[in-house]
Amino acid sequence: MCYSIIHATKTGLGETDNDKNSAPEESQKPDHFRDTWPYFWINRVNAFYTRALERRLKPLGVDAPRWRVLISLYQQDYMSVSEVADFSTLKLNTTTKIVQRMIVDGLVETRVRPTDGRVTEVCLTEKGDDLRAKALNEVYRIRDESFHNVTPAEIKTLNTILEKITTDLGRII
Repeated sequence: MCYSIIHATKTGLGETDNDKNSAPEESQKPDHFRDTWPYFWINRVNAFYTRALERRLKPLGVDAPRWRVLISLYQQDYMSVSEVADFSTLKLNTTTKIVQRMIVDGLVETRVRPTDGRVTEVCLTEKGDDLRAKALNEVYRIRDESFHNVTPAEIKTLNTILEKITTDLGRII
């Protein structure tokens, strides 16, 4: 027999005493779990956004991780590889490999941080910034198409809520 959320709900698994954000009757309706679970929607938005990025940026030779590095370095003189990894939510070793490939492609250059010889800093080259600008135009199109049914006030509220959740999750990890 396959274990499911229906089984978990019937047995009371997964419930907590301090579940203040959902009514007890909601937890008894497994058919609505996806509709009421915020991380379901956050994950779907991220997955669909990443697919849209891959589709739109592939003709430019940019994948989603490379885009994250490009946009991390946008409007920055220099960032350490660790700062880029943190900002782009990529693992440090993944970021390092992406940066190394981008160096070979002439999109970024590195230097030793003047105040700390142990830190490698990265910045966009002119070629990298040109690619970033082209990619950003496509990203703006994705934004405009995906938020056409959302008001500016709703976007502001969404960003505020997501920032709060990010801060709270940051304390957990």
